[in-house]
Amino acid sequence: MPIEYLRGFARPQRTDQNNRRLGRWLAFIAGAANAGGFLAVGQYTSHMSGIVSALADNLSLGDFGLVIAGLSSLAAFTTGAATSAIMINWGRRRRAQSEYALPLMLEAVLLLCFGLLGSNLENNRFLFVPATVGLLCYVMGLQNAIITKISKAEIRTTHMTGIVTDIGIEIGKLIYWNVSESGPGVAAVRADRSRLRLLASLLGMFFIGGLAGALGFKYVGFISTLPLSGMLVVLAVVPLMDDLVGQRR
Repeated sequence: MPIEYLRGFARPQRTDQNNRRLGRWLAFIAGAANAGGFLAVGQYTSHMSGIVSALADNLSLGDFGLVIAGLSSLAAFTTGAATSAIMINWGRRRRAQSEYALPLMLEAVLLLCFGLLGSNLENNRFLFVPATVGLLCYVMGLQNAIITKISKAEIRTTHMTGIVTDIGIEIGKLIYWNVSESGPGVAAVRADRSRLRLLASLLGMFFIGGLAGALGFKYVGFISTLPLSGMLVVLAVVPLMDDLVGQRR
């Protein structure tokens, strides 16, 4: 791929096209990590709605072990999002080209560690399962905060509830029958077809990523996370190199 094309994924100067390209690839990675993580530990880690609901259920049942686990997952996701914000703002204040690339590279390193160490840690599931859930929740929070800040909350990649809701809204506007409604200030209902295509592509990439992650984990195990880590490196490496070259000059 041309260097300028790769640079566009994570450089500070953003366009809608750059944001959408990055969002699609991150949705793929989130879907793969979420599905693979489920096969590893039996729990989805990309959305907090289910975790908060389970937290309430377990608290009402008095299962305080699961309550602590749920709080840990929630705290890990929140900490990941906070880490992303800290790294982006740190880079922005220093006018770094890598302000968005830094948390992407951190995510790549964490997925790499998970892939390399997971098969060894599986021998001790008592420690492995809580650590893996916490790690993946942290990674999902980290990633979701990256694309949220980049796109000014237009794009989300780690959970599909909002995306599916927005798709439904746009479909409702698309099929709305604009009969002869008269009156001053009454505008025809029009769907945002460009946004609908974006939302559908994000949902599709999350699904394809989930399928790839599930099949990869099923047939090759934890090593299937290594390509995901490599993809994140490709998305982030050019702005990082730009900063390194700039420092040497």
